[in-house]
Amino acid sequence: MPQGQRAEIDWREGGVPVSVRFDDPYFSIADGLAETRHVFLTGNGLPGRFVPGFHIAELGFGTGLNLLAALIAWRAAGVPGPLRFTSFEAFPMAPEAMDRALSAFPEARAVADPLIAAWAEGARKIETEDLIAEIVEGDARETLPRWPGRADAWFLDGFSPAKNPELWSPELMAEVARHTAPRGTAATYTAAGFVRRGLAEAGFEVTRQPGFGRKRHMTTARLT
Repeated sequence: MPQGQRAEIDWREGGVPVSVRFDDPYFSIADGLAETRHVFLTGNGLPGRFVPGFHIAELGFGTGLNLLAALIAWRAAGVPGPLRFTSFEAFPMAPEAMDRALSAFPEARAVADPLIAAWAEGARKIETEDLIAEIVEGDARETLPRWPGRADAWFLDGFSPAKNPELWSPELMAEVARHTAPRGTAATYTAAGFVRRGLAEAGFEVTRQPGFGRKRHMTTARLT
């Protein structure tokens, strides 16, 4: 998958961005910010697990909404030092599309200026007083194995496993486990059986939890 390909966006009613390539929305039509908080923050036990130097990693950067939700929670928790955040994204959004998508969530958009400004300049590493974020462009099947880091929590937020199975393969879940700190966690909106099995085979203890909105179930996992 070539690096540097831009996401193609179809804007649906209510300002919801939908990936043309994967025919899947970037966030819940009901309330994307609430979904992020339910699935990725609560699903990973955050902000309760935040400590100095805490590192979140993510498959699927998309609009940057998950990063901003984590940053808002980090600031509210008052943890000293910066939050560390690494995201893997094959098809980055154009900055104007990111700005338009985030405008649907005033709370997130209010803290998004440094991200959008850096994105518009082509920067993929953003450093502020309370954030060190890096977005790694390219196919995660190629970029994640080369990444030297380990995350305390993973946001698994690729497009639907039915439409984007490459980002949910057992091999990639094994790489996620290999790049997870001891007793680290992962959370995702999907409860697809092959995703759950892949996480379990990779060494995670997998739990099905109530999903957000119309989704009955989601998945949380802890490295054993």
